[in-house]
Amino acid sequence: MKVSKWYNNSDIRIEEIPTPSPGEGEMLVKVHSCGICGSDVVEWYRLPRAPLVLGHEVGVEVVEVGAGVSKYKVGDRLFIAPKVPCMKCRYCLKGNFPQCSEVKDRLPGGFAGYILVPKELVNNGCYLLPDNVSYDQATFIEPLACVIRAQRLALIERGQTVLVLGSGMSGLLHVKLADNKHCKVMATDINHSKLEMAISSGADYVTTANTDILEQLVQVNGTKADAVIVTTSAMSALGQAWEAVDMGGVVVLFAVPEPGKEVIVPFNDFWRKEIRIITSYYCGPSDIDEAIALISYGEIIVDDLITHRLPLEDTARGFQILLDGEEAVKIIVRPHEG
Repeated sequence: MKVSKWYNNSDIRIEEIPTPSPGEGEMLVKVHSCGICGSDVVEWYRLPRAPLVLGHEVGVEVVEVGAGVSKYKVGDRLFIAPKVPCMKCRYCLKGNFPQCSEVKDRLPGGFAGYILVPKELVNNGCYLLPDNVSYDQATFIEPLACVIRAQRLALIERGQTVLVLGSGMSGLLHVKLADNKHCKVMATDINHSKLEMAISSGADYVTTANTDILEQLVQVNGTKADAVIVTTSAMSALGQAWEAVDMGGVVVLFAVPEPGKEVIVPFNDFWRKEIRIITSYYCGPSDIDEAIALISYGEIIVDDLITHRLPLEDTARGFQILLDGEEAVKIIVRPHEG
């Protein structure tokens, strides 16, 4: 089978490897759709494990099951989580599922014709797709689940003002979810086409990221934001977040600058104003269930975020389009389409 192997963002090769056969408790699945995640192009995060096959936002079909597999059958349509928690360790028992390190198995990369699913993920990481959820829509399940968890940790609720810094794919999902909660939403970006997408995704107001965001926020909203969600690694966004969050509010670091960047936090000011700063890295099983339900019930529409569908051979071009940033939001690789 063919795989797209990542050595770095400038060196992505189509290689031929043997198609694996499932052993006891394993499954072989055919990859119909795999999204390119913003984290896939972050070299400082990926290079320590290179070369590797990336891709963790998948919609797949079961083509072969190993001995002992009874939960799924050939032909089942699935989403598979990139990793799963053990549900027993001290982190899982506190609901900190992304911090679980007890389960070592990870989903092999989805930029490939087929994936051999490890036993642990067969047992605890597979989710049947509802009939009305397409393989392309399945590529949004994991990123939407991460957004759900971040907003839950931030205690975002109806009627609040939410500022989303960055209107890439994750930022637009934050806009959609906050709008679904009937929040007042403001979004920023440096790209005007993405600001237009933010408006169509439910933002009440948008502005370019290189303007005085605080002034415009107060002008249209009357106050600062109850929650500021940072979905860009741009250092300037952190300064904007510190300025724009209201007293008693929360700043959510959904994206972070690269290691080594010095971040200055006005803790003395935040102490008096009782401002929270939280991070959100991944998701848990309940977040995945909720994401599937929101997509299936039509509560969160995702198809309008798809800007590119590419064959496996064009994976490198997809990465470059995402890095260029001008026209890309959601890029989906379809390994079995020419």
